[in-house]
Amino acid sequence: MNTLTNRYLAATLRSVPAPRRDEIATELRASIDDMIEGRTDGGADPATAEREVLTELGNPDVLAARYADRQLQLIGPTYYLLWLRLLKLLLSFIPALAGTIVTVVEAASGKGFGAIGPGLVVALHVTVHICFWLTLVFVLIERSQSGVDVPEWSLDDLPDAPVRRGIPLADTIASVVMSVATIGYLVLQHFQSWVHATDGDNIPILDPALWGFWLPALIVVLVASVIFEVVKYRIGRWTWALFGTKALLNLAFAVPLVWLALTDRLLNPALGVRLNWLAEADNRDALGLAIALGAAVVVVWDLIDTAIKTRRQPA
Repeated sequence: MNTLTNRYLAATLRSVPAPRRDEIATELRASIDDMIEGRTDGGADPATAEREVLTELGNPDVLAARYADRQLQLIGPTYYLLWLRLLKLLLSFIPALAGTIVTVVEAASGKGFGAIGPGLVVALHVTVHICFWLTLVFVLIERSQSGVDVPEWSLDDLPDAPVRRGIPLADTIASVVMSVATIGYLVLQHFQSWVHATDGDNIPILDPALWGFWLPALIVVLVASVIFEVVKYRIGRWTWALFGTKALLNLAFAVPLVWLALTDRLLNPALGVRLNWLAEADNRDALGLAIALGAAVVVVWDLIDTAIKTRRQPA
């Protein structure tokens, strides 16, 4: 008969192992009948009692999972922390490494800044593959009969308490990456520019004559800035000595840049051949002034921010 009880039993039994269906059907039907009988003995209507009992038993799929001893999650608590630890470890360096390798290869083939796109795409693909395949492996392990022995946690596994730093690692990494990227651009623009002559030859953005002194000098300042960032992070806090060093490095980079921009010595004169508006002196002067003002604003803002951080550091 198509009663609520029969329908509930059918919905439950379809999700349990076939060899146990008869046993579970007998046990579950007996439990339902006893629960209904207990309610009807108290004066409840049989139809109402049946509906209340089945509602109390809940979703038949959840009940079937309990009978089959089957977990209703992708990864249960047994292996979850191990899965999460491995996932974080793999994602911490493999996508970045793969993306960097592809970017370097593409840049070496002459794509310039266009090499960044393929590197990002590869890093994203590697991230997705790591998440999918690692999760699949743990799902298979969790649902296998043998399982894997996971070491028991003990107090010896506790990590050292982190040292409170006034210099965040993220800020240090960002500063180092920015300096390295600037060095890379100063070199790369000489060989691969977005401006080309009519015959296809590369036109550097910066005046090639600057390689006689100023560009190598600026690169030396940037290398010193990278070393400064590492030393600052090792010290772990801002000091007035570090503030003074940073101010000197900022000025050593910004003052020549401002002077070169204002004296029309920064940009390559050959740009005026391809970019007509740069052929006019007024336009070149306006662009040089904009570059100089931008550099000055960045330096002043950075020094003010650094001074505030240094002043707030505990003695």
